[in-house]
Amino acid sequence: SSPQIDEGERGFSFRFDAPLDMRMDTTQGETAAEFRAAAEIKDIIKNNGDLKLGEITVAQVYQGMRGMVGMVTETSRLDPEEGIRFRGYTIPELRKQLPKAPGGTEPLPEGIFYLMLVGELPTQDDVTFITTEWTKRNNVPKHVFDVIEALPVDTHPMTQFVIGIMAMQRESVFAKAYAKGINKKEYWDYVYEDSMNLIARLPRIAAYIYRRKYKGGVHIEPDHKLDWAANFAHMLGYEAFDMKRLMRLYLTIHVDHEGGNVSAHTTHLVGSALSDPYLAFAAGMNGLAGPLHGLANQEVLNWIMELKETLGGGLPTKEQIADYIKKTLTEGKVVPGYGHAVLRKTDPRFSAQQDFYRTYIKHDDICEIVQMVYEVAPPILEGTGKIKNPWPNVDAHSGALLVHYGMHEYDFYTVLFGVSRALGVLASLIWDRATNSPIERPGSLTTDNIKAKIKAAKEAAAKS
Repeated sequence: SSPQIDEGERGFSFRFDAPLDMRMDTTQGETAAEFRAAAEIKDIIKNNGDLKLGEITVAQVYQGMRGMVGMVTETSRLDPEEGIRFRGYTIPELRKQLPKAPGGTEPLPEGIFYLMLVGELPTQDDVTFITTEWTKRNNVPKHVFDVIEALPVDTHPMTQFVIGIMAMQRESVFAKAYAKGINKKEYWDYVYEDSMNLIARLPRIAAYIYRRKYKGGVHIEPDHKLDWAANFAHMLGYEAFDMKRLMRLYLTIHVDHEGGNVSAHTTHLVGSALSDPYLAFAAGMNGLAGPLHGLANQEVLNWIMELKETLGGGLPTKEQIADYIKKTLTEGKVVPGYGHAVLRKTDPRFSAQQDFYRTYIKHDDICEIVQMVYEVAPPILEGTGKIKNPWPNVDAHSGALLVHYGMHEYDFYTVLFGVSRALGVLASLIWDRATNSPIERPGSLTTDNIKAKIKAAKEAAAKS
């Protein structure tokens, strides 16, 4: 059911009838009952804690824990064949069913945040409530801008972004409440407040960094009449309706990717120590900044631009692109934007951007190269016999769309990713606290331990 509004000492809060059953005492404004979900999880652990979910191999232990089930993430699930599902809904379904801005055709990110948090598709009123809340909460304290201004202007945008987030940590209502002493059943409420404040302010901080680094420090004030994504485009300096439309799509499809990716897992891990949302999210963003995670879309565009320049500029042929791909592989490099740790098909997020291009842009040389690479690359990659997934992921297309609308500052792309990813990882963090998720502490082995186990297994096999 839809969330209700309860105006208490800390402003507006969600009161859930489902799925969390976070009942609020309307006279006291305080939690009045235990979370149903937390009780259900406790029962599962008590009665089914010994259930085996799979077997861990030596290769998994050494190779990044690929495929090991070791955590619960309620907001999304990545299926190798179907792609990502948010609370059971695919991206094509969400593009159709989530509420849109007046005159808009792409879903509002507010809607997918509501879906991840509550577990149900929002109504237009639900989305309007989220937009209104984020508008009310988007005032960034002056000291945050002062901290950013103290950095050299050539500091990487992601570094400035993380430092800006950390500068806001002094505003954490969870940290202040925890220091005073609160019941653990109330943790979620304060984490919710922090998360809503943080999400509301991230576009303002990101836009400030963009204008400071690339536009001579000429800043643009927020427009409180706009939705979250459109206002972000406005503060960046992009007023065209199509750029606002793209920003809504971009910030929707990058929100979450189940719990095992670096930014989501890091946010969960740090949050499991009861670090507040500012500390946890900043840690996740340091992970997102890595070349193997959020930096990938930047690398894709660099590769395409080098391809274009090497082949003489203009629009190359498919044969020329095929030769360039083979050259890239021969040099021991990868074709950026292709392959995925889990997916075994074309990433639906790539397809959504491809559809956006065909619908609203129709022709652009860089985007056309993206389409030709999509036709040419998979058979070549598959032919190597070394690649499990020769299909494109989300990063293969996103940079090309941004360039089309005039955003040529590749270093900033990961910040856009980070603003979007906040919705998923912070919704998950609220759920972690609502269900009393414990501190994460996996065990570990030494290589000598593993060698001893291998030896014991061989000896046992020899005797049988």
